[in-house]
Amino acid sequence: MGSVIPLKKSANSAYLELKNLLGDKLKKVEGLIDQKLKSEVDLIEKMSEHHLKSGGKRLRALLTLEAAKLTGYKEDLRDINLAACVELIHSATLLHDDVIDESSLRRGVKTSNSIWGNQSSILVGDYLLSRCFEIMVQDGDLEVLQLLSSTSAKIAQGEVLQLQHRGEADLLEETYIDIINLKTASLFSAATKTGACISGSNEKEKKALESYGKNLGLAFQIADDALDYYAKEKFFGKEIGKDFYEGKATLPLITIFQKGNEEEKEFLREIMKKEKRNEDDFSETLALIYKYKAVEVSLKKAEYFVNVSYDALAIFPDNEDKSILQNLTSFSLNRSF
Repeated sequence: MGSVIPLKKSANSAYLELKNLLGDKLKKVEGLIDQKLKSEVDLIEKMSEHHLKSGGKRLRALLTLEAAKLTGYKEDLRDINLAACVELIHSATLLHDDVIDESSLRRGVKTSNSIWGNQSSILVGDYLLSRCFEIMVQDGDLEVLQLLSSTSAKIAQGEVLQLQHRGEADLLEETYIDIINLKTASLFSAATKTGACISGSNEKEKKALESYGKNLGLAFQIADDALDYYAKEKFFGKEIGKDFYEGKATLPLITIFQKGNEEEKEFLREIMKKEKRNEDDFSETLALIYKYKAVEVSLKKAEYFVNVSYDALAIFPDNEDKSILQNLTSFSLNRSF
């Protein structure tokens, strides 16, 4: 392994630096998204705006824009269109995700399904996906169309795989990685590779940015799952213990199962089998999380993917864009929003 990332570097500033650098382009992305939200059906427009205006970081759109910039794309159209497309895919999957998980809160704001119901949320998610495919068809690049359409399929597969294994305390770490690779890392990877595709990059550069995005996404999701056991809702807009109450075995829980004794393993099996888990269940599980330092172990594994992501950019010449993307890797572990 190459570089070791200074993870305590100001992670939030890396994200803000990227956002400021691409501020003008991001405004155009937002403008295009607003156009695509237009509908003759008032409820579609209202729900789409509520969901998309609820404080998202637009990280995937920024990754598409910056990957294109790093690889020499100098125009002002395809990168914006496809960054909007990536963001619409992400937003659609979140709408569906909230229905599956029966979530009532996202980013500190009431979810669309908690306000308008599950049926409307599913259909509006489908609407956002259809608008995204319009953008891809208009772009006309079959490589990009193949990449982003297959990514949409991967995300759906990841959701089904996670649903299939819900309630399994003895979930294998390998299966967990498969789930988050499909659900999360695939879109990070597609975002960065799309940027390379539109700039006419060679295969080596495309693969490097694909690896960068994939490993950044894996680190991001592992860290996000670890937040479930120690985050403060007022900072992260996230319900504490959300994954636990939904019966999802993420890396901290998998770590306990790997390290715990037979009595502790049986306890985990029993509570994860329950139709509903309560606060006492969570408190007892949290005690095991602290006992086995499961959050720290999880973040250490996330750090591995951060380093792989960082090193994937080694083939590119040193410049501001490369530096920003390298610094961004620490954001996945040390963000405060």
